[in-house]
Amino acid sequence: MDKAMMESAIIAVRDCLKVTEGEQFLVVTDTKLTEIGRALVEAGRSLGAITTFLEMMPLSRNGEEPPKLVSQAMLYADAVLVPASTSLTHTDARRNACANGARVATMPGITVDTMVRGLNADYYAIADRTKRLTDLLTATDVARVTTAAGTDITIPINGIKAIASTGLIHEPGSFGNLPSGEAYLMPVEGATEGVFVVDGSMAGVGDLAGKTPITIKVEKGYATEITGGPEADLLRSKLEPLGKPAFNAAELGIGTNDAARIIGNILEDEKVMGTIHIALGNNVSMGGTVNVGIHLDGIVKDPTVTLDGKPIMENGKLLID
Repeated sequence: MDKAMMESAIIAVRDCLKVTEGEQFLVVTDTKLTEIGRALVEAGRSLGAITTFLEMMPLSRNGEEPPKLVSQAMLYADAVLVPASTSLTHTDARRNACANGARVATMPGITVDTMVRGLNADYYAIADRTKRLTDLLTATDVARVTTAAGTDITIPINGIKAIASTGLIHEPGSFGNLPSGEAYLMPVEGATEGVFVVDGSMAGVGDLAGKTPITIKVEKGYATEITGGPEADLLRSKLEPLGKPAFNAAELGIGTNDAARIIGNILEDEKVMGTIHIALGNNVSMGGTVNVGIHLDGIVKDPTVTLDGKPIMENGKLLID
C-alpha cells in the first residue's frame, strides 16, 4: 500500500477522529473507493480499535440515504469514517449515528491525491482560523457576497449558529468532512436574495475551469433561474426531479484550509481558503426544515464578503489572519 496514503489514513483515524484502542470503529465505503476504505481499516486495526468494514454499492447522489444495514451499523459505532463516492453528511443515517454518540467523518468522493494533500495540513491552525470565522458568522445578522464575475447576493443569517468544521472530530456526537476546513451555516429560510456565479466547481457537475460559469438567481430563499452552458443544464437535471425543496438556498460556507486546491472534487474544493460556497437542497443537518435527498455546493472564487457591512474577505483574501 502507498506509504503516503497510509500515513494520511493514520492521521485521519488517530488525529482527526481520535480513534483509540478498544473502540468500535466502522469504515463505510462503496465499490468505487475500496482502496481508500481498506487503508482506513488498516489504520484502525493498527491502533487497536475493533474495526469493521462495510462496502456498499455506490449511491446515486449526495444526500441519498444508505441501505438500512449500513444505517443500523452506524448506530452502534463509537467512530465512523465514510469514504464513499457520494456524501452521507446530510442524511438521517449520519444524524442518527451522531445522536447516538458516534463521531462521524465523511469523505465524499475522496481521491488519494486529496487525501494525501488535504490531511497533511496543519489542522490546529485550520481549527483556530475556522473557529474565529464561526464566531463572526454566529454574531452576524446579514452576510453579503460579491465578485467581479457577477455575484451579488444578500444572505440573512441572524439567529443562526454557525458550525466549525475543523477536522478535529473528538467529541461524542460530532461530525465533519475530512479533509476539512470550513465555517458554515444555513441562511434564514426563505430570505436569501440575489445572484451567485459558480465559477470554481459545482457538486455533481465538476470543475468549471475553462467552462461557462453557472449563474444562479435566488428569490425568497429559492433558486429560480439557473443559466450557463451544459453544466447549468446538468445541475438543473439533478435538482428538478426532487421538486422545489431541492432549490432551497441551504448553506453559506467559507473555506479555511490553506492546503486545499480546486480540483473538481467538492470535498476538497469547498475547503479552499479564499473561496466561499453556497449550497442548494437539504439544510436539516444545520438546523433547518428542508429535508430533501440532495445537497449540492457551488464554489465561488475570489469573493468579497461582508458581515453586517464589515469586510472579512476581499477578492479572495481572508482578512482575519
